[in-house]
Amino acid sequence: MLDGVEPEIVDEIRHVVSRVENVRDMTEIRVRWLGPRLYAEVNVAVDPQLSVEEGHAIAVEVQQRMIHDLSYLSNAIVHVDPLGSSGEVFHRS
Repeated sequence: MLDGVEPEIVDEIRHVVSRVENVRDMTEIRVRWLGPRLYAEVNVAVDPQLSVEEGHAIAVEVQQRMIHDLSYLSNAIVHVDPLGSSGEVFHRS
């Protein structure tokens, strides 16, 4: 959480994303103000057996749900990882 975003906003994002079918976990939710606009980034974990196309479709659905259900968001970026190796800890060198 950055730039003084209320914890309730993170909770609302978590709730919306958790309702998307095939999202198995969320490892990071980052929300920040950029001027007067609110932006969010989330890492979601999906079944590692899904194709790249299927993972992409899940990311698109997560982004669309976030923008539609959370009218205060200006944009959302969704990063998809395989379940079991999701989150920033797996992306560090």
